[in-house]
Amino acid sequence: MIYAPVPIHRIEIGKPLPVHIWDAKGKLLLRKGQAIISEQHREHLNAHGACATQADYKAWVHSYDRLVYTMVRDGMSILQIAKATMPAEIFELDYTVSENITGDWIDVQTVLTHVLYPGATARNPLGRLEGVQNRVVTLLAQDADNSLFSLFQALGDKTLGYCATHALLCAVVCELTARKLGMDDIVRPVLMQAALTMNLSMAKLQDMLTIQRNAPGAEQRKQIQQHPQTSAALLRGFGVVNKDLLDIVAWHHDLDPTKGLERNLEHRRLLHLVDVYVAKMAARSTRAGLPAIKAAQSSIVGAASEDARVAMAISSVLGFYPPGTYVQLVNGEKAVCVQRGTAANTPMVVSTVNAQGLPLGVYVLRDTREKNFAIQAPVGADNFKVHHERVFKAAGRPGA
Repeated sequence: MIYAPVPIHRIEIGKPLPVHIWDAKGKLLLRKGQAIISEQHREHLNAHGACATQADYKAWVHSYDRLVYTMVRDGMSILQIAKATMPAEIFELDYTVSENITGDWIDVQTVLTHVLYPGATARNPLGRLEGVQNRVVTLLAQDADNSLFSLFQALGDKTLGYCATHALLCAVVCELTARKLGMDDIVRPVLMQAALTMNLSMAKLQDMLTIQRNAPGAEQRKQIQQHPQTSAALLRGFGVVNKDLLDIVAWHHDLDPTKGLERNLEHRRLLHLVDVYVAKMAARSTRAGLPAIKAAQSSIVGAASEDARVAMAISSVLGFYPPGTYVQLVNGEKAVCVQRGTAANTPMVVSTVNAQGLPLGVYVLRDTREKNFAIQAPVGADNFKVHHERVFKAAGRPGA
């Protein structure tokens, strides 16, 4: 058995313990449910190197972290938070073991699909979701442009499931835009979790609608209408207790300030607008996907001031031509965007088709700030395939 020292000074006298306390050699000092009865008792435990099993200790720390998060969100002072003692209760979710994911975006997408598709019957859903989130954060930190490139390319790939790609792209765009808007660091991870799980209850339906040639039927429309609340209910069934996460998911399509927690209204607004933006860019059997610039315009023109402000932040973060989307240059070449530019309309691109419509044997990096290589118009993803290795070689960057 592996043991870890417990923060004995943070254990409140008289409060029942949620774990067994052992000494460093594995001798039981206090049973779960018993309490430290005095300062002298505390010193005695400290002198004997009070420990918990590693699993119990990690779960207790997770419970403590959740307590601190709640205190911060409730507006308590730093002094009050500093005095917080170890909780007397540990939830089952605190014992969740994160699934380690080390692959690329397609690997992450595969794992997420295996959480979203089964819904209530998913195996180790919280551990897998935590692993997905950890890998998203890592890949995004390594290279945001490569991350966007991979996900926007996946969005146009009909051989890949749509639901997980949509969720991952929404999570990444929410994170980048939340930074732009200066949202609290402590809430941004929760917003990412909400983006990954907001459509949990309609994942299979999402994929079906991308290939369905007729309009949604009555039962499908009902499922679409109810999916925010149903997804939140599924998360509760997984053991989620974070009120902000449940609130953002449950109300991400309802921006009525009288509903849900008022403190999350801005996060709900961002998630809603990103969700709609990504959905508009995704092709269906019945329609082509909108170019990013038109998806942005549709979110801004005629929108309420708060919606327009957030939509403009999304567009500012991604640019009018995000990495992974296609454009035609004024010289007649067709290209794929690979890096956001200094302005929304000046990304770095890699030309893959010449002015005569013939594939280039060698892809060429173009700077759209130059007059000869300025962007003339966006190009749809249909029937436009590129070799990623050749794109990255032309861009002088490692593969995504």
